[in-house]
Amino acid sequence: MSYIEIILIAIGLSMDAFAVSITLGLSVQKPTLKEYLLPGIYFGFFQALMPLIGYLTGTLFAEKIQEFEHWVAFGLLAIIGANMIKESFSKEEEKHDDNKFKFINMLLLAIATSIDALAVGVTFAFFKINIYAAIAIIGVTTFCISICGVKIGNIFGIKFKSKAELIGGIVLVALGIKILLEHLGLIPGLG
Repeated sequence: MSYIEIILIAIGLSMDAFAVSITLGLSVQKPTLKEYLLPGIYFGFFQALMPLIGYLTGTLFAEKIQEFEHWVAFGLLAIIGANMIKESFSKEEEKHDDNKFKFINMLLLAIATSIDALAVGVTFAFFKINIYAAIAIIGVTTFCISICGVKIGNIFGIKFKSKAELIGGIVLVALGIKILLEHLGLIPGLG
């Protein structure tokens, strides 16, 4: 497997993190440096960690996780997305709220968007590749794409701030449904 192929895999794996980063950018009026970096750090770390775990544990573990990985990702994204939708209808005056950037939210989002990378790690075990170079490429790619997602979401959110949280919640729920449908074989996908 060439480095070009690994870069393409990294870009493909980072698309879920990109979509979630956009929703995070939608949720703040003017992101701080911390709010730009946190999604990149969390998502990049977990997108790199999951293939390493998959690579190290091999196909036995992959067969077990493949049975329910899509349900875990769907559940986490649906819960977080539904909460964002609910909050979008709240009558309270919106203040800058970094709840979406708190540890538990970021952890759940990072896990939900990186579970499919576990199976990619197992496939890496079948190729003669440098796993550490591969996970570094995946992690750095996801880090950069996630930061861009926050910026894109913030630009969009400034124009449509009254509906930004609603849109972000809908995107997360839709992403969860997409992951579920792909893994159930109801729509074509990368997973």
